[in-house]
Amino acid sequence: MDLFELIDLMESEAKKRNAPIFLHNVKLEPWQILIATVLSARTRDEQTSKAVAKLFSKVNSIEELAEMKVDEIESLIRSVGFYRVKARRIKEIAEILRGRKFPETIEELLELPGVGRKTANIVLAYLGKPAIAVDTHVHRIANRLGLVETRKPEETEEELKKIFPIELWDRLNSAFVGFGQTLCLPRNPKCEECPIRNSCKSYNSRKDF
Repeated sequence: MDLFELIDLMESEAKKRNAPIFLHNVKLEPWQILIATVLSARTRDEQTSKAVAKLFSKVNSIEELAEMKVDEIESLIRSVGFYRVKARRIKEIAEILRGRKFPETIEELLELPGVGRKTANIVLAYLGKPAIAVDTHVHRIANRLGLVETRKPEETEEELKKIFPIELWDRLNSAFVGFGQTLCLPRNPKCEECPIRNSCKSYNSRKDF
């Protein structure tokens, strides 16, 4: 299947099924994308959405976030996993970024507390920089489809960069995530409803039995 067609189909199906990642058309600032992605680590999408909505309803700038007390942040993000640790981290991030230019390279972003490659790449893609952010959805679906055969997200990132043209990189994460939230679920994927099942290695291997 053509890779542009693949991404188009994933996006179309996810939007049709109201994937959480496509429900909010509010334009976010780069610092908000950064904080939201830090909050999402090891947390279900719906719980992350609740915490992000509560936090950003109270905080309008990185400066305001830096001024908040850790226990205030904790009360707003309680729905995410490891919320106490994350509250400390996002306050530290806010204090570091307050009054300075927002980081625009992966090296700068990785220096921030609690920021790994996935988070950094999501922010870079949002900024229009060439990057592929590999989270659990991207890693799972890329392997299921047979696009890659990898064990670690870092390996998946490198392999996908070889496969996908650079002009698709900024769409790849949201397309895969939306598809993973609605169809290619971690457990009991809805294969019979999937428009790309005939191109899926995992689906076709099961059909052989």
